[in-house]
Amino acid sequence: MIDNQLPAEENLQIVRSRKGHGLYRTKLFEMCPYCPITMITDDRLLIASHIKPWVDSNNFEKTDPYNGFMLSPTFDLLFDRGFMSFTDDKRTILSPFLSKMTYSKLGISDNKLFTMLPVEGREEYLAYHRQNILKTAGEL
Repeated sequence: MIDNQLPAEENLQIVRSRKGHGLYRTKLFEMCPYCPITMITDDRLLIASHIKPWVDSNNFEKTDPYNGFMLSPTFDLLFDRGFMSFTDDKRTILSPFLSKMTYSKLGISDNKLFTMLPVEGREEYLAYHRQNILKTAGEL
């Protein structure tokens, strides 16, 4: 969709980013056609979640399928907002910004192993997420 109120260059950038995100989602879904937490496989219920946020990524990182996970909406929100991250050995790191009761109701706990989490090739992105996105006790 083109917005006639925006300059032509801005419209072109919007179209390119939408096409790029579509390609990103397609490539990511081909690599991992499920949420590794819930094991949901219906792509209509999955979000192509960036590990290193789009806004912080360079052009390559924005469309690199290794910069993402397919997540169900609740876990996408937790991950995106820094309430949850992952270690390189597929374990959860939970932020103290949410209560243990909340995490318990979601069925996750700190240091929980998700064997189907595809971390290979994503280690640098995950390190960025842990260092820059995950909310830590030092921020309380």
